[in-house]
Amino acid sequence: MRALIKNISKQFNNRDGTILKALEGVNLTISEGEFVAVVGRSGCGKSTLLNIVAGLLSASEGDVIFDELSDGNRPLTSVVFQDLALFPWRNVKKNITYGLEEQGAARETRNARARELIALVGLSGFENHYPHQLSGGMKQRAAIARAMAVNPELLLMDEPFSALDAQIRMDMQLELSRIYDTTGQSFLYITHYIPEAVFLADRVVVMGGKPGRILNIVPIHLPRPREEKVKVSPDFVNYLDLIWSEVRGKPQRLGADR
Repeated sequence: MRALIKNISKQFNNRDGTILKALEGVNLTISEGEFVAVVGRSGCGKSTLLNIVAGLLSASEGDVIFDELSDGNRPLTSVVFQDLALFPWRNVKKNITYGLEEQGAARETRNARARELIALVGLSGFENHYPHQLSGGMKQRAAIARAMAVNPELLLMDEPFSALDAQIRMDMQLELSRIYDTTGQSFLYITHYIPEAVFLADRVVVMGGKPGRILNIVPIHLPRPREEKVKVSPDFVNYLDLIWSEVRGKPQRLGADR
């Protein structure tokens, strides 16, 4: 299933009667099984775009279209937010199965899915731990597993690693890349950190301006599975230079694919 973001614009009405234009004319296609990362300076509308795709905000103009109908048991999107929003009164397993409970899934189905995801994200042995008993990286893994539990068509992630220290952040990048390679899940990933976007993504969307718009879309041709050593390769460094030049407003010639 593809997600088609078609001519999305968004404006907010301020209390003083003025209008804030957050997005203007955003067009993007996310193919099935594709990892798309969005980068740009603070205030360029990255998170606003994600919230519109998630259905948490309405667009002022344009549409988000999934080009095939879901089977009714599979949600179109699921979100991992920066603050994670794990339920402190539920342990890891029960956090992961929350969405399935809301869907009315049978206990056996919930338990099987939880076991599968706990193993996938490396939390085996921590099923009965509560969020306050987990490290920052473990909380991130639990939040990712909870979002994946309902098997969304598109998994949305909004700056999920920004609160982590540098070493844990690198570990989580490797973990998320492994999860992507294992599952083929479609991702829309918001980050301000360009190296993270290049390491994870098949394409990097560069946003800028006020109102926010897409400046360029850069395909990332790095081999998978991605390993830490790719970050010191000449190709990786070239991608960083190209994308950073776009963010700064001094674009180089990019082999972009819109």
